[in-house]
Amino acid sequence: MTNANQQAVPPGISRLAALAPLTPAARQALDLAARQARTVKARGELQVEGREIRAPMILLSGWACRAFNLADGRRQIASLLLPGDLIGMYNHEAPIANASVIALTEVVVCEAPQPREAADLGGLAEAYAISAALDQAYLLRNITRLGRMDAYERIGNWLLELRERLALAGIGSSNQFPMPLTQEVMADTLGLTSVHINRTLQQMRKDNLIALQNGVITLADPARLATLADHHPACVTAAGSRPEG
Repeated sequence: MTNANQQAVPPGISRLAALAPLTPAARQALDLAARQARTVKARGELQVEGREIRAPMILLSGWACRAFNLADGRRQIASLLLPGDLIGMYNHEAPIANASVIALTEVVVCEAPQPREAADLGGLAEAYAISAALDQAYLLRNITRLGRMDAYERIGNWLLELRERLALAGIGSSNQFPMPLTQEVMADTLGLTSVHINRTLQQMRKDNLIALQNGVITLADPARLATLADHHPACVTAAGSRPEG
């Protein structure tokens, strides 16, 4: 609980702090950036494919995605972006966006403080690096889902990954988390039709694996679902222990 003089830490900052120990100076830099955050409504563009990226951002709250639109109107969501994920973080000069980034819900974003500009922002570069490594791991995992898993496995594996990722940001519990996405968005993410998504979710309910009510997913038996969906928590560093969700 917070009082008038103390605001809650944004989930995005909580997630970065969970990835690497941050010095007080790094925390202060993130807090300052968060105070200058902006809100983008659902379906708003955060980044446009082919355009120059002016500054990297941190997603402080809300859900977004990297998406590609085909000429006939079909869309593929390449990856979801959740609180604490970085948008447009590149190390070369004048980077160009290689995908459009769209807000799926109302989101809050801020400019990402750059560790190279201040030597005392200890831990921030490491948090960014681990975040980038996890981003790659999740992207590769999604390629595996799309290429080799059936609908049941895809959805189960994806739901467990969401639980893992949201837990790093302090969102949800061990078996429950918000699900603000429509079945159409799920279909665009998982390479299925909305009808197939609906049928598979209904089967998972009948199998007593999940419950979906009022925008909240409950995983009734995460261990059994992990076995059925061949899910393992992402691990990108052997240094210290990282939360697994």
